[in-house]
Amino acid sequence: MARIDFPEEVQLLVSHLKRLPGIGPKSAERIAVWLIGQDGDFSYDLAKVIGLSADMVQMCPVCGFFQSSQTGCQLCNDDQRDRSLICVVEQATDVLPLERTGAFRGSYHCLGGRIAPLDGISPEDLRISQLLERVNEGEVKEIILGVGSDVEGEATANYLAELLTEKSPGVAVTRLAQGLPAGGGLDHADELTLYRALDGRRRI
Repeated sequence: MARIDFPEEVQLLVSHLKRLPGIGPKSAERIAVWLIGQDGDFSYDLAKVIGLSADMVQMCPVCGFFQSSQTGCQLCNDDQRDRSLICVVEQATDVLPLERTGAFRGSYHCLGGRIAPLDGISPEDLRISQLLERVNEGEVKEIILGVGSDVEGEATANYLAELLTEKSPGVAVTRLAQGLPAGGGLDHADELTLYRALDGRRRI
């Protein structure tokens, strides 16, 4: 007896959905079946929006954030930003949490990843040369390293700090402070977090 499976068209949809981050085989099947169960207008509208986004949205060649082909990059077009400060982050999506705090009004630079030799990602694969070009323009006074605090993030931060110190000794290089989360107690913090909290303490 032949094994029963989804029709070929559904299998094709599932195979594409599985390529999305965080979507496994079972989730892909559930989403595919759900989409098929919706009215035709929704599926066509969704496909249209996805296609429009792919055609109209790119990465800004200057800062690496998202830019619209019609309106350009919101960050680079904002004349109220302090161009002497650049916060370096790993991905374009890392800009949004920082922006929502309302505490930073400088500019950003998205690397497009982090140094990860085990994954085959070297400094040449990141947008480091573009960062150096911006620094060489002479307006930048401080680079804030806002990359992650895991092994790859620390390696990326150390590499950038050494490179920037060598290439642009007049530019200050700082790192985002790390320590205890708001509302957290000492009994729930690991040793590394406590060490960084002590090391990054400030006068009040």
